[in-house]
Amino acid sequence: METDYLVVGAGATGLAFVDTLLDETDAHITVVDRHGAPGGHWNDAYPFVTLHQPSAFYGVNSLELGTRRLDTAGLNQGLYELASGAEITAYYDRLVRTRLLPSGRVDHHPLSEYEATPDGGHRFRNLLSGATTEVRVRRKVVDATYSSPSVPSTHRPRFAVADGVDLVPPNALPGLAHRAPARFVVLGGGKTAMDTCVWLVQHGADPDAITWVVPRDSWLINRVTTQPGPEFFHEAIGGQADQMEAFATATDTADLFRRLERCGAITRVDRDRAPGMFHLATVAPGEVEVLRGIHDVVRLGRVRELQPDAMVLDGGTVPVAPGTVFVDCTASAVERRPVQPVFQGDRIVLQLVRLPQPAFSAALTAYVEARYDDDEHRNRLCGTVPFPYDLDDYPATMLATMWNQFHWGQDAELRRWIRASRLDGFGKLMAEADRDDPAQRDVLARIREHAPGAVGNLTRLVEARSASA
Repeated sequence: METDYLVVGAGATGLAFVDTLLDETDAHITVVDRHGAPGGHWNDAYPFVTLHQPSAFYGVNSLELGTRRLDTAGLNQGLYELASGAEITAYYDRLVRTRLLPSGRVDHHPLSEYEATPDGGHRFRNLLSGATTEVRVRRKVVDATYSSPSVPSTHRPRFAVADGVDLVPPNALPGLAHRAPARFVVLGGGKTAMDTCVWLVQHGADPDAITWVVPRDSWLINRVTTQPGPEFFHEAIGGQADQMEAFATATDTADLFRRLERCGAITRVDRDRAPGMFHLATVAPGEVEVLRGIHDVVRLGRVRELQPDAMVLDGGTVPVAPGTVFVDCTASAVERRPVQPVFQGDRIVLQLVRLPQPAFSAALTAYVEARYDDDEHRNRLCGTVPFPYDLDDYPATMLATMWNQFHWGQDAELRRWIRASRLDGFGKLMAEADRDDPAQRDVLARIREHAPGAVGNLTRLVEARSASA
């Protein structure tokens, strides 16, 4: 078969790229994916998963996700709705069935694995039949899998598990009700572990029957500051101004995080411990309060081995009561991968170009591919934003994001596209600010005031880290 673009991966980034490319070009696009349905890792997610941030700016440009309603109950009460995993997979299925395939310019091949041939060609193999299809790609191969997350249901534990240990992924928790486990041990300090702890408590588990193994405490984004509606102007855009001031004035990375906490941009579960990571997990204040109600928190590093009556960690051995269920939440959504250019001749490698928005990043990459001619210029507009694996990575991450924003601002056509994009969280909110309102006018002035200093100071923090490395 022949196609203009061969997109490998039908998850959030691959489909956001395809959706925008369909609008901006007359190209034929072929999408291949190992899953049996579109949606990527959402097909494997635990049943109580939701988006971290509002549905209003997730998905693809052409199709609204959700109804922009405010939740009126639960821990997210008063904030914009968060799509569930089931809603997201149904959304992507609808996108493919009602927009992509009917266009006549998109082919979708599920249960298929892409392979590069030794002679530089391309093919994909059906995972059920083994049948192989050779593909002549007229323009480019698009890798939408490079930054794919790992999820609990499909990853392999990196620790030893002895016979007799009851270890399950969070996917299995709803099916354990008939067993009434005596105790739960939740392994992992990231968002999946937090979701699991909150779900257990919300569904009747005694917080004192939960042990939470936290290798590293985490800084967390305060979801209140991510709201896209005008009623949250001061929390969202005012929060941006506060963050810009923190970037401009912080003396070092530790001071930067303290300043971000003081202005309400980020939070943490244990106020008495300095977190060691920031992987952009986003929480509502109510979720934090539930997590603070879990008091048996083990901080002895990573798990090395699970035994029926004990768990062995980096920093020691902890006894475990009979009848304990271990919940494996150690899969990392942010496996460490080196950044590389997005545009590489006849290959595009989708990565973040704005933190922390993979769908927006992929859609903007498609627009840049369609509208600009040379890779040097494309890569200047789509500079790769490195994920912050360690706290000291964060200044470089934000500096890269700000430089991209600067370059976008110099291009009137691209600026208009971003303003019209439903995936752009705050651009419209800023554009529609009431210039006659002194408070809103002051917020915008503060952003303009501190932006140059933020770039200069973040550059200094990055250089200081490089010098000490």
